[in-house]
Amino acid sequence: MATSTFAPAQRPIELILLRQLASYLDMPIFIVDAEGRLIYYNEPAEPLLGVRFDEVGIMETADWLAAFRPGDEADAVLPADQVPLLVALREQRPVHRELWISGLDGVRRPIGATALPLVGQGGVRLGAVAMFWQEPAA
Repeated sequence: MATSTFAPAQRPIELILLRQLASYLDMPIFIVDAEGRLIYYNEPAEPLLGVRFDEVGIMETADWLAAFRPGDEADAVLPADQVPLLVALREQRPVHRELWISGLDGVRRPIGATALPLVGQGGVRLGAVAMFWQEPAA
């Protein structure tokens, strides 16, 4: 897992502002940039992901997919092209799905996730954001 800091001078202003907004929300938020790199998740997301964002930092797509293992109830890992955040990023449309994730604390949790594409001025693709919550276990 790669760790680094959120370098504001290297990020579009919209992502900087979204990170600021997410830090005030009481709902788990997960943000990826235009390349699918995890650039931030807020404090309410930390219990579901099993680790503080400050401990993992920015992660490449393959790293966060491997770490949190989005999958189904039978523990089958979802192909990347079915992960809500990556669908929203690739297809530039909202996506909702129920799935399971593994926190870095070793706990597998059912979640509902709604992902939205982030588009800047002039149609520039900035990334995607997901809001998610723990679902009751079936």
